[in-house]
Amino acid sequence: MRSAFSSETPPAEKAEAAAPTAPPAAPADAPSAGKEGEEEEARPPVTPPAPAPAPNRTAAPPAGGPALKVVGVGGAGVNAVDRMIEAGIAGVEFIAVNTDVQSLQQSEADVTVHIGEDITRGLGAGADPEVGRAAAMEDYDHIKQLLKGADMVFVAAGAGGGTGTGAAPIVARIAREVGALTVGIITRPFGFEGTRRASTASLGIDSLAAEVDTLIVVPNNRLLEVLDQRTSMVEAFRVADDVLRQGVQGISDLVTLPGIINLDFADVRTIMSDAGTALLGIGMGTGEQRAIVAAEQAAASPLLETSIDGARSILLSITGGEDLSLWEINEAAKAVAEAAHPDATIIFGAMVDENLDDQVWVTVVATRYGETRRPSSRRRLEEPAGEPRVERRREGGRSTLKTGTGVDTLDVPEFVPRG
Repeated sequence: MRSAFSSETPPAEKAEAAAPTAPPAAPADAPSAGKEGEEEEARPPVTPPAPAPAPNRTAAPPAGGPALKVVGVGGAGVNAVDRMIEAGIAGVEFIAVNTDVQSLQQSEADVTVHIGEDITRGLGAGADPEVGRAAAMEDYDHIKQLLKGADMVFVAAGAGGGTGTGAAPIVARIAREVGALTVGIITRPFGFEGTRRASTASLGIDSLAAEVDTLIVVPNNRLLEVLDQRTSMVEAFRVADDVLRQGVQGISDLVTLPGIINLDFADVRTIMSDAGTALLGIGMGTGEQRAIVAAEQAAASPLLETSIDGARSILLSITGGEDLSLWEINEAAKAVAEAAHPDATIIFGAMVDENLDDQVWVTVVATRYGETRRPSSRRRLEEPAGEPRVERRREGGRSTLKTGTGVDTLDVPEFVPRG
């Protein structure tokens, strides 16, 4: 069904809105999950799923790969985009979309789009989703032109405010119109933000779910289970921003960066096309059992609002330092498989990040709870009826984790000598 905030048809093409160049100032419209404050002194590391030290990606993805774009919508979405840029996520174009011109002045995004200039005069949506929706409709054709050619679009936002709640579903609709696999990743407000904001957020999340292939909802309240009691409110919002970053990076790195075990874009599309609501789990481990610890943390992450054992499709990302072993990758994959539904299809990739020392990070995206799929006009590759779905090997190495057979097996990449 269509969004409550997205019933209009696109207006005629509007002239491109140039990003202002005035000196940076504090945003006027506070986002739901990413308020930026003054610079603070460095804080000690926060318990996962708080951010690890952001790695600086130096290797560019191979030429000719899929075109990925991340669109941050509203204050929280723009903050999340800036966090991703700080982390050096490679092979992705970043677009910041907001009604608040001051927020865009501060953004490091490749492209900034000031929407609804005639409606809001650059002052934000005033926590009114209808204003955010109308602003996106005003610049519908401009946004569509920017998204053309994308194979995959992430729409990042914080629910509960005006622009993120109202405009994100419009941006997602445009992304699907241009043929991109569209993934929404959105935060649900902290409890202390009030019941009105929570109610607005629920409506916005439902609207976004109707416009994307896969929707990942990050419940900010769950972060309170892992944050220290002395964590400031500003830091809590920053952690929420960074969870959005980790969710996007955990997926995008699988298809844009070379890895020990590579995935192609068709693998990701298989798991995430028309998948509905998804759950995100993030785990980190150190020491001798680091891979297993990270996998178990991800599978039982406080960010998961329910167990992953009901999911029929799981995307698994494993990242470690140069000493990450094939045995560790296999053990991490098995740990997730043991927690998943017996008939789940699990595809995964493993990457080496030279900036990680003893850490192993595992990201889990669980989809297709109850095997409910929405109709799609896109052509998708389906397995024959009655046959289990398996992932196809790509030249240069692939991974296949089979479940439901009583034995979890790992296809060893072709470059590894066999005994």
